[in-house]
Amino acid sequence: MTTPSPFFIKIFHRGPRHGNGSVSQTFLLTGIPGLEWAHAWISIPFCCLYLTALSGNTLILFVVFTEPSLHEPMYYFLSMLSTTDIGLCISTLVTVLGIFWLNAREISFNACLSQMFFIHLFTFMESSVLLAMAFDRFVAISNPLRYATILTHARIAQIGLAVITRGTVILTPLVLLLKRLSFCRSHVLHHSYCFHPDVMKLSCSDTKINSAFGLTAIISTAGVDSIFILLSYVLIIRSVLNIASPEERKKAFSTCISHITAVAIFYIPLISLSFVHRFGKHSPPYVPTLIANIYLLIPPVMNPIIYSVKTKQIQRAVLKLVCSKRTHI
Repeated sequence: MTTPSPFFIKIFHRGPRHGNGSVSQTFLLTGIPGLEWAHAWISIPFCCLYLTALSGNTLILFVVFTEPSLHEPMYYFLSMLSTTDIGLCISTLVTVLGIFWLNAREISFNACLSQMFFIHLFTFMESSVLLAMAFDRFVAISNPLRYATILTHARIAQIGLAVITRGTVILTPLVLLLKRLSFCRSHVLHHSYCFHPDVMKLSCSDTKINSAFGLTAIISTAGVDSIFILLSYVLIIRSVLNIASPEERKKAFSTCISHITAVAIFYIPLISLSFVHRFGKHSPPYVPTLIANIYLLIPPVMNPIIYSVKTKQIQRAVLKLVCSKRTHI
């Protein structure tokens, strides 16, 4: 067995006492159960996905901030989405590739809590940004003349600050509640990163408060956001149907296609993961792990591709960037 690298994870950290006085120890992360022999090969597509996600989202950020024609509310929200996707990738990259390449499975309690905080923070932020983008499309279609006065730069900055504050306020108690628990059972986690329900299940303390708070956090973020996104599209459809010209109607709705696709690739893996955890007790052990990795990797990979393919302004900005680079060579 390969010795875990200290470059990736600090091992066998003896931290402060938690809960009933037990000393915090390391957790063991899990790769893909039953396919440990193939981890080196499995790392290749994962590495490609991480590179695609990081380069694609970095490119989106770069073209939005350097191209004056993209200094509009829709593209500022897109840059927020790209920022959360980059954060989500960085939060899991070290442990996932550390397991596949070096079998570095051990992670200290505090490092695990930190990773869990950022994974859930960026997930909640992505949900909030998708809601903000739905509001942006609603204003652009239903009230185009007041679009620029409603979504000013100051208001967009306030929305961005609210997205960060909301996630932080909801998650901080969640992490503090975990720190009070005692962990005296198996320390083997079921994913290649720290996930709140996974960590909570290893505790030998009463976790009713943690479970209730975790459920409240999900409902108050992704649950509420999904309802308001659905409501936004009901109002958008009503506004589109009020447009007299079929051509204008089609043009108005086509501006929402990218966002609808982004919402689908965020919520479908999330719902699938919930169903597998609840009803997939007899499924092969690698199925929940693969779906969990897909849930965190597919949105960051697909979002820049979707917006690059479906949005002509992004296409023009990227082509302009490529052409300007060629002329300087």
